[in-house]
Amino acid sequence: MALSSNKPDDPITDINVTPLVDVALVLVIIFMAVAPFAVQSGIKVLQSKASAQVGKVSLSESLQVKLTARGRITLNGAEIQAADFPLRIAQALLASKDKFVIIKADDGNKVGEVVSLMDTAKQAGALKMALMKN
Repeated sequence: MALSSNKPDDPITDINVTPLVDVALVLVIIFMAVAPFAVQSGIKVLQSKASAQVGKVSLSESLQVKLTARGRITLNGAEIQAADFPLRIAQALLASKDKFVIIKADDGNKVGEVVSLMDTAKQAGALKMALMKN
């Protein structure tokens, strides 16, 4: 058994690791709590190859949604109000065979506006979507 030779006047030179361990354990708990949120599912984006495909949906069979820089929405060339968009896209998708939606946006549009249109179309029953630049 080792005897301590510390006298009352000697400075304490031992390293206290308890606070270090406490901080490390708190960080582990925080990372364990936050980790499931980092694996949330998002929108899958697949790049298409530039080649001719046989049997794909033609532009006349798909639904074309256009969002202008001023925020105006057109569905297959007819301008509609933003409030009417969910109902009109749902009706058009019911009549569509392939449920394919092409969304065209201007450079001035914000990402949130385009994603909102995509989300509305997906909720209305769109199975496939494509993004195009005006």
